[in-house]
Amino acid sequence: MTARDRYPGPIMTAPREPFFPADRSIRASGEPPEIRYLGVVDYQEAWNLQAELASQRAAGEIGDQLLILEHPSVYTAGKRTQPEDRPTNGLPVIDVDRGGRITWHGEGQLVVYPIIKLADPVDVVDYVRRLEEAVIATVREVGVGNAGRIDGRSGVWVPADGTRRDRKVAALGIRVTRGVTMHGLSLNCSNTLEHYGHIVACGIDDADVTTLSMELGRDVSVGEVTAPLVDALLAALAGELAVADHTFGSAPDPTKIPAKTR
Repeated sequence: MTARDRYPGPIMTAPREPFFPADRSIRASGEPPEIRYLGVVDYQEAWNLQAELASQRAAGEIGDQLLILEHPSVYTAGKRTQPEDRPTNGLPVIDVDRGGRITWHGEGQLVVYPIIKLADPVDVVDYVRRLEEAVIATVREVGVGNAGRIDGRSGVWVPADGTRRDRKVAALGIRVTRGVTMHGLSLNCSNTLEHYGHIVACGIDDADVTTLSMELGRDVSVGEVTAPLVDALLAALAGELAVADHTFGSAPDPTKIPAKTR
């Protein structure tokens, strides 16, 4: 079964044309990536591991890696985080070298960090769109059939339904150095949303955050969606799962502000 068979749907135009054909792999290597299931890992420990692996990948010492894990409860702030975004509950924040603003990680949330050497010419936007496409396919497969994109904002969203605002079910934040990716995506499965209430998540105050469990009215575990998401990611990176325009709205981009002063 091909990726297109597994994730059927209309073929639509991508949000913008990539630098090279959409059916071509965005990875520089033709070898399968090593997939590492790490369980629950402290954020700083995982960040250090990412940095080590990314350096080794850039030097050609190892192949591509996919790190699959969860984190204990932690706030992380990207380079665009503003003072007003930070938590009001006094909990510590780890400042990181990815894009975007502040978010929260915790158990019940599936985190994937691809350590991938991108093919030339490096197309960061296309890479992000492929990650989003994989998450959209997975979220729809599990039952949230209207999940998609909001133009101007990264991640995967569920549209407003009359009683609830637009709400984010998956967040993305990446860094590319020497053509190698770090950081990645987090998909809310069965985690608490309590900690989001103490920050301006991703710098967005006109929308909300949700989980697959909340949307479907049943427990959706990390284990249930891990294999489908890994399959979809591999297909999207390989160009087998085409990026389509699943945009259902538009909103201001919260990253279009000056980088914070260190």
